[in-house]
Amino acid sequence: MFPRRFGPVLFGLLLSGLMSLLVSGIATVRAVGVGAGFALSWAGAWLTAWPLAFPAVLLVTPLARRAVDRLVRDD
Repeated sequence: MFPRRFGPVLFGLLLSGLMSLLVSGIATVRAVGVGAGFALSWAGAWLTAWPLAFPAVLLVTPLARRAVDRLVRDD
């Protein structure tokens, strides 16, 4: 297990990995279809996207949290 202080980075790693996996899969299906070579194309797209998505999530998360704080009200 990881110390709690690594929680935000671990969250960003998992979120960016899952979201980039999903989005690259959808984009790959649209670009090449599901057939021979699909899995290899998807893996290549994902491995390109994830290293870009991870720091993006770390940078954008605080902005998104501030935006949500402004958009919601206490009951």
